[in-house]
Amino acid sequence: MIVGRKNAGKASPFLLILISVGCFFATYNFLTMVGHSRSGDGPRKLLGSGDQGGAVAFGSGSDPSKRFHVALTATDALYSQWQSRIMYYWYKQMRVRPGSDMGGFTRILHSGKPDGLMDEIPTLVVDPLPEGADRGYIVLNRPWAFVQWLQKANIKEDYILMAEPDHIFVKPLPNLAHGEEPAAFPFFYIKPTDNEKILRKFFPEEKGPVSNIDPIGNSPVIIQKAQLEKIAPTWMNVSLKMKEDVETDKAFGWVLEMYAYAVASALHGVHHSLQKDFMIQVHRILPLDRLSRSLFVAAHIIKYVINSHCSLHGTQNQTTHSSSIILTDVTIH
Repeated sequence: MIVGRKNAGKASPFLLILISVGCFFATYNFLTMVGHSRSGDGPRKLLGSGDQGGAVAFGSGSDPSKRFHVALTATDALYSQWQSRIMYYWYKQMRVRPGSDMGGFTRILHSGKPDGLMDEIPTLVVDPLPEGADRGYIVLNRPWAFVQWLQKANIKEDYILMAEPDHIFVKPLPNLAHGEEPAAFPFFYIKPTDNEKILRKFFPEEKGPVSNIDPIGNSPVIIQKAQLEKIAPTWMNVSLKMKEDVETDKAFGWVLEMYAYAVASALHGVHHSLQKDFMIQVHRILPLDRLSRSLFVAAHIIKYVINSHCSLHGTQNQTTHSSSIILTDVTIH
């Protein structure tokens, strides 16, 4: 299609914002890498929890008994590293503000070997699943990574926040859990009651109605460490069984591991408090005026994914795939 000359030379405001943000992060990453190269290469550290060296600062008035450890799973892929650095930056910004119950931080690296961020982000290296076990679904490594981390790490906090690299903290996050009732974000596309036939393969009738399964994934979730230690192995086993079942794999696709966590929790009799203000998903490009209104809510986390509806060849995708957009300097007061 030929575009008329009247539009020549004009760029949309949204495109200009994306270009500006891209330039900012390119410069930031370059300067940081230069700084690292000048600082010398010391021994790489594998840290199980907490921050690297020095005293950890917490938000004023934070109750030590309510603090939660922030844990995210990641790979050594360049894109995952980039996301993890941004996520860790905003964690440090929000942890020290009043109203925050954030404790230590761990990036659980399930690539099986150290990477270039070991000295920058508190990291524990764990093993990936055996070759071929994930069947090309890399997210299947997440529950196995948490199982290993819980076994190996010295976690001081009684609660854990399971997070992801594409999360940005935009407000100080308090502990939203209430004792043995964890807090989770409800996903509109996780619909247990609409998938009863499939879920009964993994959630037998003696466990109660399928409505006992919460419409959640494993992230974001704030949960007691003792509860997660029981749920994580079940979550891993259910994930593997779902992936092996052709009908289930086809029905759930990229959200299979999310359903597996919801089922595993229900099998252990754990019900989550659904917190809509936990997170906001920026999952499509909106006009600037609508984008601004959608952001200024009470959410503590922004998940910055946008649906990509076309393949590299320009054909429309039948399934949703994610590409990403970064939102910087967005603090919701």
